[in-house]
Amino acid sequence: MQEVILVVPCYNEAERFDSGGFADFLAEQPGYALLFVDDGSSDRTPERLEALRKRQPGQVSVLRLEANSGKGEAVRRGMLAALAAGAPFTGFWDADLATPLCAAVAMRREFERRPELDFVTGCRLRRLGADIRRSPLRHLVGRVFATAASLHLKLPVYDTQCGAKLFRRETAEALFAEPFTTRWLFDVELFDRYQRRYGRDAALYRICEHPLAVWHDVPGSTLRLRTAPRILLEFLRLRRRSL
Repeated sequence: MQEVILVVPCYNEAERFDSGGFADFLAEQPGYALLFVDDGSSDRTPERLEALRKRQPGQVSVLRLEANSGKGEAVRRGMLAALAAGAPFTGFWDADLATPLCAAVAMRREFERRPELDFVTGCRLRRLGADIRRSPLRHLVGRVFATAASLHLKLPVYDTQCGAKLFRRETAEALFAEPFTTRWLFDVELFDRYQRRYGRDAALYRICEHPLAVWHDVPGSTLRLRTAPRILLEFLRLRRRSL
């Protein structure tokens, strides 16, 4: 049994799927496993995933969803499968590897350094000494949304939407038990669920944002700027429910 299982949601990722990057990481980290969730892809993503699974069957598994259900539900279904496998730490990671997988090892060490932690999330903080590459427009839109999310949650969180998160088993069991109510903003719901279950003080001291050393925006994302109006509507619905 691996100590850490990372869930990787995939939807039409065949053209930019870095099989070598995943395989190299697993070869260096025998205590880690990857569970890919194919979210109803219509391209060659299933074949790419199956080829990787055959290459490293002890560390790679694939969960196939027949219909596209959105990233949040794909992640949730994958997390439930990872929890059923018994790993003490589970998390999820973006398939484009915008966050290098080596960051998962650094995030796992945060739990050793601070035993009180329940939840570690990547943070794309642009700063001296870090290699964070994002288009100016995406950076601006991201910062506006991040500020709104922080005000909504009443938490000093810098980056709710980073696609690299790691959880203790017990925390993941609580946060992923029920379906999310939004398609695009399940990350915000995770912080909200944690705070509602464990309290604001716990959220302040038992969730850690881990500043990433490297993050590169990868072309070809299925999330486009034209999706922004739908994301805004979802955010407004979240706000209404919290009032």
